[in-house]
Amino acid sequence: MLTLKIIFWVFVFIIFYTYLGYGILLFSILSLRRFLGFGKPARSNALYEPEVTLFCAAYNEKDFVDAKVKNSNSLEYPEEKVHQIWITDGSDDGTPDLLEKYKGVEVFHEPERAGKIAAMNRGMQFVKTPIVIFSDGNTLLGKESIRRIVNLFSNPKVGCVSGEKRIFDKEKDNAVGNEGIYWKYESILKKWDAELYSVVGAAGELFAIRTALYQHVEADTLLDDFVVSLRIAQQGYTIQYDPEAYAIENSSENVKEELKRKIRIAAGGIQSIVRLRELLNIFKYRTLSFQYISHRVLRWTLAPLGLLIAFVSNFFLALNVGITNFSSIYSLIFWAQIAFYLAAFAGWFFENRKIKVKLFFIPYYFFIMNLAVYLGFVRYLKGSQSVKWERAKRGS
Repeated sequence: MLTLKIIFWVFVFIIFYTYLGYGILLFSILSLRRFLGFGKPARSNALYEPEVTLFCAAYNEKDFVDAKVKNSNSLEYPEEKVHQIWITDGSDDGTPDLLEKYKGVEVFHEPERAGKIAAMNRGMQFVKTPIVIFSDGNTLLGKESIRRIVNLFSNPKVGCVSGEKRIFDKEKDNAVGNEGIYWKYESILKKWDAELYSVVGAAGELFAIRTALYQHVEADTLLDDFVVSLRIAQQGYTIQYDPEAYAIENSSENVKEELKRKIRIAAGGIQSIVRLRELLNIFKYRTLSFQYISHRVLRWTLAPLGLLIAFVSNFFLALNVGITNFSSIYSLIFWAQIAFYLAAFAGWFFENRKIKVKLFFIPYYFFIMNLAVYLGFVRYLKGSQSVKWERAKRGS
């Protein structure tokens, strides 16, 4: 039983550290640094105003084009310094023709659809500005987003800037509405990551890079934003973050659509860990490796695995002391796990009946996130995740 106890507590620690402990540790380190006077340096030069390119790789976004272009034209930055490029490879719903009607928008279309990263690789040859800002065709940007992103680039050590992904709040929320809760927590971690050293990966909905630092990315890459940004960090630059530079969109239409999206992300996460394996060398990359492993790698590997191992090992440990022996910590933790998974099941039950009980939606969403890692891992091993994926349907 000693070996089983060691296995159980090791994985309990990994689970705790991955989802809560890393945030607690970050907060503690930063609090100490601030107390000792090593706070975050002055953020930027507000007079820094280089030309920028708004870059959008889009596939069949006809329904969003008008709102997206109008939003881009309304952003607070000198109009003559903002260029708009759309790459519409494979679009057959009239998106390219519709875009051609807008003044100041350059459209580069090819009939063959090869996926987003292929469109990005092809489209970067048309970018002539020192900074390129990537965003999705179905997201709207906050009015000051360009200004706030550019300000961070006034620091020559910054190679990439990530904006924040936001979800429209709904009066009648469902389980996937907790995607917003998840991103709020992620936003806090990103702010602390940036203050310590660097964010570990950018949000594809809105991120920017120094154009000269872009490296051609393998055509089968699933998480283009993640790989592009971290390869810039590998070059010795930092990824910074401003939550007030944001892209906002609707949450997924339902849990089925959200699961589809997260399975793809999980498959891409495993692929990224393999391709960015050099980043696991903490002796070479030091703080960046520590942040990368703590914030990303564990979430896509040991933490989801740990949930299963902790449950199984806990069952045998509780059985050994008497499964209803509530004076034993192993029995208490076992029944706490049972309660959690029952709550997740209740979330599924209420979600399918369109009944709003947020208390159960949170464990359900957490369960879905980790289930997606298992399914994504299988998909990665099979090589069955296409870069030409159909995006998850969004709520209205």
